[in-house]
Amino acid sequence: MTNYSENSGSGFRGFGSGGRGFGGGSGLRFGPSGGIGPAIKWIIIVNVVVFIIQQITPLTVTFGFTPAAYFGEDFPNGFYTPFTYMFLHGGFMHILFNMLILWMFGTEFERMWGTRKFVRFYLLSGLGGALFSLILDYNSYAPIIGASGAVFGIMAAYWRYFPQRKIYLYFFIPVKILYAIPGLLILPMLWSFVSPGSNVAYFAHLGGALIGYFLSRGAAVGAMGGQGIGASPQSSGTIKNWFKRRKSEKLTERFEANRRQAEDVMQRVDAILDKINSVGLENISAEDRKFLEDASERLSDDKRPK
Repeated sequence: MTNYSENSGSGFRGFGSGGRGFGGGSGLRFGPSGGIGPAIKWIIIVNVVVFIIQQITPLTVTFGFTPAAYFGEDFPNGFYTPFTYMFLHGGFMHILFNMLILWMFGTEFERMWGTRKFVRFYLLSGLGGALFSLILDYNSYAPIIGASGAVFGIMAAYWRYFPQRKIYLYFFIPVKILYAIPGLLILPMLWSFVSPGSNVAYFAHLGGALIGYFLSRGAAVGAMGGQGIGASPQSSGTIKNWFKRRKSEKLTERFEANRRQAEDVMQRVDAILDKINSVGLENISAEDRKFLEDASERLSDDKRPK
């Protein structure tokens, strides 16, 4: 995002995906598998058309979001700018990387949530970027433009759902989503304090990411095909149904925790058995013996009829 603040995606100079990657395929692939969804297609078209118009006539002052002026003399004339700012861009690379990231990270969510819910999520994340800029950068008279608030919302959701997937920064540095996205959000922000003068609207990035993460959680998304972004329990049926979903989510989380614990136990059991094979049963430690006994009892209990 640019100040004229750019909501810039300039940190993303190259992507590929490996392992499970974008869309779950194997090997190295550029971008997600499958075709582009209608929401992302039209968001890109609108941004490109607006960008072309920007080359003919300036739109930044009128349609960019200026925090210090929002409640100033022009209010409510500029009431629409928290929405329109996310469709303006400061240059070719600015729009290129924002639209590239939208396609790469957003395609899977549009398939999962559906077009309407995805558009709602995208716009609310972008509005979150404007809100955080208004709160945290309220003295700024530099208009903010760019889609990165909305794009960082999508990236935050991706970080929550697919933390173990990998992207290839600059096309050859493999980094897990778990580390890549927080790094791309936080490190440039920290660097701006060391070397001030950047025209990037980091508060818009932060706001979009936090709103996107919040909206992608539990009932806000609603069981992935269900109740929609930001839906209340009443909008999805009844409060009873909402509590049932929450109970199901907790049971799923508990199952995953038990599964991970069982995997850890079996890994240690395998390591102890390897040690026994190498040095003999009589030469393993008392701690290892106790662990094997406990593991054996647990497995015996699990196999008994309930």
